[in-house]
Amino acid sequence: MKTQFHQAWMLVLIGTVIFTGCQPTQPFYFKESGDLSLYLDKATDIEYPDVDHARLYEVDNTEAPFTISDPFEMDESRIWNLSLEEAVANSLKNSKAIRTAGGNAVFRVIPGTTLTSQAIPTNLITRNDGTPTIYDPALVSSDPQFGVEGALSEFDAQLNASFNWDRIDRPQNFATGNPFFLSQFGQNLATANVELTKKAATGTQWSLRQNNTYDYNNRGSLIYPSSWLANVEMEARHPLLRGSGVQVNRVNVMLARIREDVSIADFETNIRNLVSDVEESYWQLYFAYHNLEAAKTGRDSALVTWRRVHALMVNGAEGGEAEKEAQARQQYFEFRSRTEGALRDLYKAEGSLRYFMGLAATDGRLVRPTSEPTDAWVAFDWFQIHDEALSRSPELRRQSWRIKQREIEMITARNQLLPQMDAVALYRFLGLGDQLISGNRDGKNFNEINSKAWDVLTEGDYQEYTLGLEFSMPIGFRQELAGVRNVQLQIAREKAVMEDMELEVSHLLTDTIRDLDSNYSLVQTNLNRLIAADKEVDSVQAAYDAGTVTLDLLLDAQRRRSDAQIAYFQALIEYNIAIKDVHLRKGSLLDYNGVFLSEGPWPEKAYFDAQGHARRRSASHYVDYGYTRPAVISRGSVPQGGISHGHVEEGTIIYEGDVPTEGEVINTPTPAKIPTSLDAVSLEPPTETKVAGKPAQSKSELDWNKLGLNELVSEVRQSKSTPQPTSAPKLMSSRVVKSVSHESGQNPTPAKTTATASGWQAAKR
Repeated sequence: MKTQFHQAWMLVLIGTVIFTGCQPTQPFYFKESGDLSLYLDKATDIEYPDVDHARLYEVDNTEAPFTISDPFEMDESRIWNLSLEEAVANSLKNSKAIRTAGGNAVFRVIPGTTLTSQAIPTNLITRNDGTPTIYDPALVSSDPQFGVEGALSEFDAQLNASFNWDRIDRPQNFATGNPFFLSQFGQNLATANVELTKKAATGTQWSLRQNNTYDYNNRGSLIYPSSWLANVEMEARHPLLRGSGVQVNRVNVMLARIREDVSIADFETNIRNLVSDVEESYWQLYFAYHNLEAAKTGRDSALVTWRRVHALMVNGAEGGEAEKEAQARQQYFEFRSRTEGALRDLYKAEGSLRYFMGLAATDGRLVRPTSEPTDAWVAFDWFQIHDEALSRSPELRRQSWRIKQREIEMITARNQLLPQMDAVALYRFLGLGDQLISGNRDGKNFNEINSKAWDVLTEGDYQEYTLGLEFSMPIGFRQELAGVRNVQLQIAREKAVMEDMELEVSHLLTDTIRDLDSNYSLVQTNLNRLIAADKEVDSVQAAYDAGTVTLDLLLDAQRRRSDAQIAYFQALIEYNIAIKDVHLRKGSLLDYNGVFLSEGPWPEKAYFDAQGHARRRSASHYVDYGYTRPAVISRGSVPQGGISHGHVEEGTIIYEGDVPTEGEVINTPTPAKIPTSLDAVSLEPPTETKVAGKPAQSKSELDWNKLGLNELVSEVRQSKSTPQPTSAPKLMSSRVVKSVSHESGQNPTPAKTTATASGWQAAKR
């Protein structure tokens, strides 16, 4: 019966294993509620952080952007007339995170044209951890480990205290019956220590300690079973070789100061690059408006021509052949595509300027530059600006601080080659008693019952002292010699980098001077080209109306006039950017734009404390540290302002005389100085020019109100259908901008830089 039962049980177990499978199962719980809210089926997930962050007003209130399909409605109330000084002021005011493209705003040249469009930098998104901010100098200064205050804390007094209670109950390996030794030792031991230490600038370690010891044990040979031992000791430990002297002990403070100066140089570089980007974006927006006007001028002229040819073709008259109509229509659409592209580039340039100013991408207004670029010749003294570039460049100043940092590190490295030899002096007052201290002094000595340890200590009967020397030295100084060699190589590297950086600055300044001179010549040449092209269009138009020239000559003349107008304004803008680049390379761009940097206000309590420290130092006795005094690491403040902005030649660009009369023979001024090596290739125009027809004006004002954006908008909205040559819009004549020199003492008011305890900020005043 039992055998059958065992067999049945085995069959049940085998069946259970077969049907359930060999896999783990969840346990069974009698009181399971079924609430699985704490069950998670994944370890990580994409989640939003619990951060309360308020967006900028410019972000939350950004409107829909202007596009070619939905362009800007021209309304003078929606035009934001912005000067260059205001653009720089807005950028500095809105730059907690410094948005910069490195000092040269990124422009993309469209293949096959002279048009450019500006790209928005993505540094804040792609490399936000390395984004410069106004808080960087303050962050370096307040670093608890490598900041100036952190380094000075090494000389702060330190207060240390400890208290321990020990209970000892230990059997002793002594023979029983010996009256001097106990077979079981019991003790209550309490220690309390207070220590005040301070490291001096010379390397001396001063210490003042107070130690209390309570001892209660079962030894029979004691006067009383419990006793208090109190002592006060003073110790001085002075290094005689390694670590001796003010110079080596203040190395960390000097290195922290240098790191702060490096961060200030970086801050200045980033602010300078931001101002450079703003100015370049401003002039590019100025060019975008004129580029749009030039495209509209060509488009309107082509439209008038197409309508005339189309009318001749409809009437079957001569000059209305199909190929001529197609040719005129093709040129119209070519200029129309240029106009649409120019409008697109204008929106991009306006958005780029808004980006560098820290404003909303669109706010319903369109920024329009009001500052005029200069067309006056600006001359710089080469040797003066070359020396200025080598002395005022923030990059070179930053590298100089790096060299000084390595030289100071050499002080520590060489000091490590000395052995460690310390002179130690300790003096101690002590007292022993039945009790520690009381408010009434009874004069009992330590061997009397109820004696006080502090009473005995203050009587001064028990004094101890220690004098000694401690010496240690590694054999061979292998690690220390390697450290000196490493610092020597770092100094050599930093100096080599400094030399090549100076060479690069010299090369960059040379290129900017060449660009300045060549762009000025291009401005003159393209102005003459523009006036000639405008005259050519008038002449060919009259000849075409008279039937003496063919249509293709008129179309080519109109195209050349549009190209000449674009080339002139592009050369004019590049000339002003070249002036900006000269100041950028010689380290005076901030002064040129009326910006200077300074530390902002501290709390009033900081000034009060600083004045108190100065008065206390003035009333104290001066100690001359002699040869251990720290060496000089700075040559004084960097001057801001009062530098050379270049000499502006009086007058403006001249085209064969200011206002030549009809039939007058005049002399053409040399547009630029030609190097002697190019004498074999004649680059100068003829010495005499016959001016005929109507007088040619050298310059004229650009009428912004007649830029024609309304007409362009109305036509773009109908661009999906081919326009029919029925009625021509008003033809806009080409214009040349009249410039006001930015170099003629019209610099804006210097900006005031505010810096708080949390960071620096450059702002226009």
